[in-house]
Amino acid sequence: MSSVTKPSAAPRRTGGDLVVESLAALGADTVFGLPGQHALGAFDALRRSDLRYVGLRTENNAGFAADAYARTTRGVAPLLVSTGPGALMTLPALQEAAAASAAVLAIGSQVPVAGLGGGRHGYLHELPDQSASFRGVVKSVHTVRTASQIPSAVAEAWASAASVPHGPVWLEIPQDVLLAPVDVPAVAELTATVGKPEPRGELIAEAARRLSEADRPVILAGGGVVRAGAEAALLALAEKLGAPVATTFGGKGAFPWEHPLSLQSWLEDRHTTDFLEDADVLLVVGSGLGELSSNYHTFRPRGRVVQVEADLGKLEANHAALGIHADARLALDQLAAAVRDRAREAEAGSPARTEPAAEAVAGVLRRVRKRIDGQGLEPEQAVLAAVRDALPDTAPSFWDMTILGYWAWSAFDPRTANAMHSAQGAGGLGYGFPAALGAAVADPGRPTLAVSGDGGAMYSIAELATARQYGLPVTWLIVDDGGYGILREYMTDAFGQATATELVRPDFVALARSFGVPAVRTSPEDLRADLAAALADPGPSVVVLPARLRMFAPTHLGTGAD
Repeated sequence: MSSVTKPSAAPRRTGGDLVVESLAALGADTVFGLPGQHALGAFDALRRSDLRYVGLRTENNAGFAADAYARTTRGVAPLLVSTGPGALMTLPALQEAAAASAAVLAIGSQVPVAGLGGGRHGYLHELPDQSASFRGVVKSVHTVRTASQIPSAVAEAWASAASVPHGPVWLEIPQDVLLAPVDVPAVAELTATVGKPEPRGELIAEAARRLSEADRPVILAGGGVVRAGAEAALLALAEKLGAPVATTFGGKGAFPWEHPLSLQSWLEDRHTTDFLEDADVLLVVGSGLGELSSNYHTFRPRGRVVQVEADLGKLEANHAALGIHADARLALDQLAAAVRDRAREAEAGSPARTEPAAEAVAGVLRRVRKRIDGQGLEPEQAVLAAVRDALPDTAPSFWDMTILGYWAWSAFDPRTANAMHSAQGAGGLGYGFPAALGAAVADPGRPTLAVSGDGGAMYSIAELATARQYGLPVTWLIVDDGGYGILREYMTDAFGQATATELVRPDFVALARSFGVPAVRTSPEDLRADLAAALADPGPSVVVLPARLRMFAPTHLGTGAD
């Protein structure tokens, strides 16, 4: 008697499938995250999808990786985590994404629907109101209660994250909704309407008039220029006006570093602050003139300010201005078309004033250089120069909150737009290495650099396993100075001695090798060669530099200005 093989049943589809199908329909191809019990329905659905999953070892680091993926691709990065502790562990990363306007779509699970509403039901991971923990951090919060709501909720959350200004969003779905069987067709098409604030015509006309008539126009370009991909429009506008351009720390790469009109990024320097203050018209694009961009709020403009900002809450938040609520690229394109071409007028012998702006810029940079050179900081400058020489021009870099990273904010030339990133938005430790992993996932064909201190490195050491598991081409430079170096400096300067800054550290070289990651201990003299060799090798690597670096003296405290 012959046996008959019954056809295998079609796999059961659940609410989790609607999540991953919706993400794919919106254009996602990669999901970052870390599984947890309440989220298993979504993770099981990932197995049946074409989405690539990249798992990190802590939710916070998964959030940093998604942040960097969103920044480097200028797209939306899905992040999938579980309820309670898993959800709350993403908050520092989402705060950084919010400060840096990174479009992270964080999807977290929830207790079963019966446990929602704030009652004390005793579910695992239960919180009275989980979403309340996110409302002060993310751009928007979305909640699903039935499977049929999932596609529309995912599309709504995606549109919120991707609309200008970009930002992280939080979407939560109860465990039983993710596990519930569904009997609907697979999500094939889904639309997310993404918005950009467009500049009003009369404001562009007035801004163009002020800039065209200015004797000393200057531009300060922030991170909004980079996020909008407005570098070409900024260059065209600056050259037509003959206007010097400084970039904020978040705006590095928005303007060519060696351009004759480039003031570079020396914003923590009184000479640069004075120059910005002296502009009769200062155009601020894509910056809210916050603490770091205003030299710790010591900036006092004497002329008129024109501010272009996509985040309405930042418009005129710190200084009165002709405020233009707009996407940076849309505004700069229109301004570049509307202003007088002062450079062409100068060539034609126009009587209009054509101040030799390049000479003024060179003078500012000379004064900055003289101030820095007078502080005996040659070792620090040599280390930063070695990093710059070793890093390929098109390779992205990710910098933790560490002394070398603070140097890089002011003094590092990224050489490529959208290539240098740090955690300076929210200022949390541990960003550099997991963020570099996220960027390497986005573009595994080029090397990526992460820079951390030994204190910050300990936040992310578990991600060496992630780097090894996925073979990601990230070289991690760890500057080992024996503790929290910048806090040591701050406390010593303020109180005469430091407290709680000294750390017991592992042997980072041996620890990296235990993960199967090649590692080398270097010196300032060998750093350039060792770092270049590590970056040239495929896969992850670690370079450890034992060195106690110093920070240049600030000017916002009224000292160190000369």
